[in-house]
Amino acid sequence: MPQGRNSDNSPGDGRQPFSDIGGKEVRHAQTHNVRQEELTNAQPMERTDEFAEDIAPSTASQGLRGHADESTSADADKALHGQLPDLTNDELSRIAVLEPGVQLEQGSVYLDLNDRKAGPFKALGNQESTGGNRYVAKKDTDYELWNRLVGDHTDATIERPV
Repeated sequence: MPQGRNSDNSPGDGRQPFSDIGGKEVRHAQTHNVRQEELTNAQPMERTDEFAEDIAPSTASQGLRGHADESTSADADKALHGQLPDLTNDELSRIAVLEPGVQLEQGSVYLDLNDRKAGPFKALGNQESTGGNRYVAKKDTDYELWNRLVGDHTDATIERPV
């Protein structure tokens, strides 16, 4: 019988790998602890909605509900058309002005359209809008409009008594 690579029919032969001992799976079991390997291999986790809630909690749970139900459009207030002549009707319709008696959210930033020169302020926990104010919440206003309303006042003061 000739010697050489083509005549060797032992396990690991290039032509028929592990053919006489049951294939690759059996050879793998002979050289590894298959049971331990199965126990330590990562298993795909079942996807739950609980994880998504941990990553992005609802804004209601954080107290950041917004003032959509407690405000009116600046476009509806004719006095604001005169105070904000550089804004179009469409831009005014995107500004939500808080109604009197609305509780301001502590730490949220607001601007009084009746006193824009005073600049934005962070609300205290006990503040609420009054009939003499036209408060706009920063979080309810898109950033381009907010920047135009605020002007040179970029930093909100810590607090301002009502």
